[in-house]
Amino acid sequence: MPKRPGELEISDKLLTQDAWVSFIGHIETPFKNRSECPRNGRKTDEIAYVKLKPDFLPALKSIESCSHVIIFYWMHEAMRTLVQQCPKFDDACHGTFALRSPNRPNPISISVVELLEVMPDGLKIRYIDCLDGTPLLDIKPYFHQTDSIPEAEVGWHATAAQKMAKDA
Repeated sequence: MPKRPGELEISDKLLTQDAWVSFIGHIETPFKNRSECPRNGRKTDEIAYVKLKPDFLPALKSIESCSHVIIFYWMHEAMRTLVQQCPKFDDACHGTFALRSPNRPNPISISVVELLEVMPDGLKIRYIDCLDGTPLLDIKPYFHQTDSIPEAEVGWHATAAQKMAKDA
């Protein structure tokens, strides 16, 4: 993936193996390439499937009582060396840790998804933004009491959105 003007990249030699993770399954979506994939899961109503490896299926016990879950996944096609990025929708560049871009040293992504159905091999969900075959890291219940902070802000994003509205 080509860098945009102003983006800053580090050497991939700086990415060491400090820990390990195990993929517990994968996610099946209708998105076959990055251009088809929405920028965030709330921008699509497409149905997706979380397919677990058989040994992890018992971990779904009681999940049917959840209306929403948090899916953690590994953006396996992401660049891992960008430390500053210039989003398409903003004139300014920002540090990778101030963005939700999949391009990051550890391409871990999260989505709060609607749980539609527990299936024999996993979950049927809605509102996820990843490519078909994306490796699955973890699943956790979504608690609106602790996982939602309505007054939270991302100042640079609000400024960019205001500028876009003025330019429209």
